[in-house]
Amino acid sequence: MSTSDTTPLYLPHWDTGERSLRFLYLAGSSSFKICQNHNAEETMIPLFLGADLFSKTEIRTENHPRYHAKFAKKGLATKLVFSSEFRFHGLKLPMANNSLWFYSIQGVFRVAFELYSKQEQLLVLEAFQELWKSRINDAPLNMCYELSVHLNALQPNDIIEMHNRETQKRLKSQHTPVAHSDSFPQAAEGPDAAPEKGVPPPDGTSTADHDYCCPTEEDSAGRSDCLLRISQKLQGLDALLQGSKGDAEKGLRDTALLLLDHIEQSVKQGLDEHSLADTVLRLLQTRGPGEEGSVYSSPLLHAVSGWLGQQFHAANVCVSQRVEGFKMRHIERITDLPPAEELAGELFPEAMRVLLLNWMGLEEASALWKRQSEYPILLLILEFANHNLITGVAHVLYSSLICK
Repeated sequence: MSTSDTTPLYLPHWDTGERSLRFLYLAGSSSFKICQNHNAEETMIPLFLGADLFSKTEIRTENHPRYHAKFAKKGLATKLVFSSEFRFHGLKLPMANNSLWFYSIQGVFRVAFELYSKQEQLLVLEAFQELWKSRINDAPLNMCYELSVHLNALQPNDIIEMHNRETQKRLKSQHTPVAHSDSFPQAAEGPDAAPEKGVPPPDGTSTADHDYCCPTEEDSAGRSDCLLRISQKLQGLDALLQGSKGDAEKGLRDTALLLLDHIEQSVKQGLDEHSLADTVLRLLQTRGPGEEGSVYSSPLLHAVSGWLGQQFHAANVCVSQRVEGFKMRHIERITDLPPAEELAGELFPEAMRVLLLNWMGLEEASALWKRQSEYPILLLILEFANHNLITGVAHVLYSSLICK
């Protein structure tokens, strides 16, 4: 999927006084609608974001899935799995798991009466009683819906209006005192409000557990400061490029474009390992190996080699487990092992083999006789480097070296 196919979604909020719940409407088994002023068709079911329902409660984030599943079994909650083209404003979701838990109005009341203070239960009742009456005949929710159709997408002006309204609400909440109840203290109005400084949450519960869906004012200020610095850096880069001349100008611009393209893709789609690998390789190719092309004086080669060595060393436990498993399966015919190339491919990570193959000047297209003659050496290097001896040659050589 290209970055241009990504559709950002801004969920509106339904205010209850103590908190604000993001919501959408389930229009069918595979479609949904986002609209203002609760003006969806009667056949559409309003659903409320589970993360907002559980924020500022004593339930820790890592326990949320268990509670969601419990309510889903009763038809009060559901997991909405969205097509990868949809991305939600203010919610950080991994690309591979574009799903969120939502609750029906019946589920909202059940959560409120199980987890909220009496004061907030009353606020929820006042805010949603009319909606509850109108949806009393709704059927229980399915455990999961896969949604690929977005009906009547909001216009840019609607999104801006919603964002401005929520921003004003957050600013107003800064001046609202924290309400206390018999059960446990609640934060100021709205899910985006920051807790009062110096007041720890009850029972060691950290409000940071909910930061993935409830950014605080400090978070917003930090993001604004970060965006300002990014803008300043880009302006400074533009000035530097404007002042460069000749071949240096072309080299600088090519490098800048390469990095900026990767940054843009990462912002739009998240950090992708294949894209990062391509960017790093192209960046490495823009520089020679040290002064006068000497491999003996290249900080770049030194850094890359050190990083590779650390990664391969960290993989030793995994490699050892695979080798031991192989030995157990072949204990009866340890002297009749497969060819070296097959052994190396089965037991050692591809990255290790690629490094040595290129180092030794071997390619996939190399002649069969050359690969057959060189691969036993490659396998031997892998055995010694990983401290996992498999072949008889490796055991004999190791014993000989130890004796000396």
